Amino acid sequence: MMGMKIRFFCLFFPVVFIVHKAELVKFCGDIVPDPNFVHLEKPFTAQCIINETCLKEDASRIIWRVKGIKVPETQYKVVNHTVSSVTFENPATLVSPLTCSVLVSGQVEQTLYGIFFTVALPPDQPKNLTCVAYNQDNLTCTWDPGRPTNLNTNYTLMHRWANIQKNYCIPKESNNSCTVRYPDFQFFVDTTFQVEAKNELGSQESEVLTVDPVNIVKPNPPQLSDLISAVELPNALKIKWKNPINAFKLKYNIRYRPIKNQDWEMVPEEDTASHRDSFTLQDLLPYTEYEVSIRCIKEDGRGFWSDWSEVKKQVTPEAQPSRGPDVWKNVDSPDADGNRDVTIMWKALGDSVANGKILLYGVTFQSRSQSKTFNVTETSYKISLSKEINYVSVTAYNSRFASPPAKLNIPRSGSCQVLAPELSVKAYPKEEQLWVEWNPQNKNLDGYIIEWCNKYAKEGCDSDWQREPRSAQSTFLRGELEPLKCYLIKVYQLFKDGCESVAAVEAYLQQGTPSVGPSVHTKQVEKYKAILQWTPVPFDKQNGFIKNYTLTYKASHGNETTLVIDPLDTEYTLSGLDGNTLYSVHMVAYTEKGGKDGPVFTFTTLKFANGEVEAIVVSSCVAFLILVLIGVMLCFNHRDLIKKHIWPNVPDPSKSNIAQWSPQTPSRHDFNAKAHPFQDGSFTDVSVVEITAENPKSFSEQDIKSMDPMKKNTSEGLSSGIGGSSCMSSPRLSVSDCDEVESAQTTSSTVQYSTVIISGYRDQQPTAVSPHIFSRSESTQPLLDCEERPEEPNAVDKEGSPEGANQYFKQTCGLEDFTNKLQDLHQEELPSHLQEQLSASGQHFGERERDLSEFPLGQNGQLADSQLDTNSGE
Repeated sequence: MMGMKIRFFCLFFPVVFIVHKAELVKFCGDIVPDPNFVHLEKPFTAQCIINETCLKEDASRIIWRVKGIKVPETQYKVVNHTVSSVTFENPATLVSPLTCSVLVSGQVEQTLYGIFFTVALPPDQPKNLTCVAYNQDNLTCTWDPGRPTNLNTNYTLMHRWANIQKNYCIPKESNNSCTVRYPDFQFFVDTTFQVEAKNELGSQESEVLTVDPVNIVKPNPPQLSDLISAVELPNALKIKWKNPINAFKLKYNIRYRPIKNQDWEMVPEEDTASHRDSFTLQDLLPYTEYEVSIRCIKEDGRGFWSDWSEVKKQVTPEAQPSRGPDVWKNVDSPDADGNRDVTIMWKALGDSVANGKILLYGVTFQSRSQSKTFNVTETSYKISLSKEINYVSVTAYNSRFASPPAKLNIPRSGSCQVLAPELSVKAYPKEEQLWVEWNPQNKNLDGYIIEWCNKYAKEGCDSDWQREPRSAQSTFLRGELEPLKCYLIKVYQLFKDGCESVAAVEAYLQQGTPSVGPSVHTKQVEKYKAILQWTPVPFDKQNGFIKNYTLTYKASHGNETTLVIDPLDTEYTLSGLDGNTLYSVHMVAYTEKGGKDGPVFTFTTLKFANGEVEAIVVSSCVAFLILVLIGVMLCFNHRDLIKKHIWPNVPDPSKSNIAQWSPQTPSRHDFNAKAHPFQDGSFTDVSVVEITAENPKSFSEQDIKSMDPMKKNTSEGLSSGIGGSSCMSSPRLSVSDCDEVESAQTTSSTVQYSTVIISGYRDQQPTAVSPHIFSRSESTQPLLDCEERPEEPNAVDKEGSPEGANQYFKQTCGLEDFTNKLQDLHQEELPSHLQEQLSASGQHFGERERDLSEFPLGQNGQLADSQLDTNSGE
């Protein structure tokens, strides 16, 4: 076999050539050995030889590379100045190609030679050689080839018998099995089998297997031809089949089962240990569909069992039902005569006890007086019975037989008392079913009825039931149960006289988390507490038993708090809350499988507690009332001071008795006491009367006596109706004396308009009359313009007395003159508040002038007697 190599010439830059081995070419270097395959488990050493005729370099300058990667120099070895070797202790790290290079002048690396190879293994010895003869058609041997070789490895199965030449079987699609076709093998002849494995790194042979092919045969499965159901054999099936091989005898395995079962039943091997082609299955269930399968092996047990045959199905014949149906009743309340409607219910017989197809039921009602039988196809019958004791029996009929009757007693109306439950009932899921157990106290029973229904079904509690024998203390509910549904389970103890007692329990086949959470709301909210109420999760959405609630609340500025609530509670009081604070609250309902959150609810606590507003209002009102009472008392105690600052005591001139002692002077206007003070919108002038006392000695005793009434009146506070002054009480008092007296006598509320100065008093004689003159004294009011200017002429009285003569009454000024002068002022030159004050002052003076002018004067300047009497009375 010619090989191909890659050569590198000794040039400054290497050039690659492909040449045959037979050609003789001188190279600058060579690598020995130059294998095509390298043993993976043996160390490999290669040598690079420098051709001195081509290159004058020392072997110490040789560099080895594996696929371009430099090999560590620790693996180098310089044999001499022209030979360098490299050793790979673990060829697993060796990758093709392997090259050697040399450093020439200028430290330039020049490749001298390179080789390509494959790292591989020799074949392992084939092991576990096994051969099987499939029926009489072919023989297949299998073996374990061992590790992959990474090379093309050839496997050959060698077999021969007697002195016949070896035959070879070469696998085509695999390296671990080969099939020999008949007649290349023969039964009843010992045959040797051996496997050889070979590749370029070596070869191996398996151990020799010597066997008679008849002893390693695996027959084909028998073919079932018929499965016979005979009426004469109600509990049996006859099986027929065809044997797969006739060269030797066989034995069999037969398995069978009801089609609804998962486990197979086996026919005892000793019953089928001989060669045959049929078998009868016995003790089968009547009217039950069975499936049957069969397999075979060489009769002496050598070789291999065949595969199981295809199943064949058949139904066994009908037989008499093994028992009557389970019967139960529903008795309505009796009428006035004791008659009652009774519904008789029974369970359809299962296939295992019906032993055939049930065609109808016979229901017999028997009392002391009569007996009635009804044939029905349903599983219930309703009838009206008398109050007597009745006996009911139900019989099931198939196509050939009748079942034993199932009996039930219906006691006389009112004969059964309501009995307290004597059972302790439990129910819980078990093995994906609902398990019910009870602890009976009474042994004299006829059995038990277990009744159950979906308690919260929308269409109502549609009951299902089953009967248990009196020896039973537990059972699985036989019916279609749904998860997440609450079932009300009742256990009835049946007494032999027909009466019963009942105990109930609730249970779930499988619990889950609630579908919805509880919805919470507030019942009452106060400042520091809140009463919460919630609507429990609807029963049909609980999906399990509610173990507890958790109530979680949180203030808008606080931490979250969680409370555990009993499942029976529907309200809870939160205390210790903050006033005027927003709270969020929600609840979670928990079952054993988890919880479901309800919606979040928010509320705000009150700003004031109950009664707090009322207390504030009441206390404020009480405080206000106290302050009012204190103010009233202060005002009462300081009424004079308040009167002085709020309304001063201004005398009314119209009520003055000054006319009693003033000289009679003609009035400027006619006085009419009944006239309106503001008639025609005019005002009288203010008159000032001056009395001049020229010579006090000129007063006679009679004059002085005539003044006593005046003195008396003035001493009583009525001498001066204008200002309440007491200066008029003494004709000898001076102005200064009056001031001292007035300061002691007058109150703080008195406003002094004028004083009367008396200079003398004379008898009223026709001759040498000296009139009394009133002059303005120290008034606290502003002076009128005409008072400041007395030199102006006064008004002339009615009698035409001359202007220069002394007048008893001297009008110094009128309000009209004063008002006219104020109006002459420019309004814009005065502040508004001053204008209002001046206007009010002018009105005030006008009123006082009118009051004085309206007094009627008598002769000698005295007031009329009628007026004096009136004023004296005042």
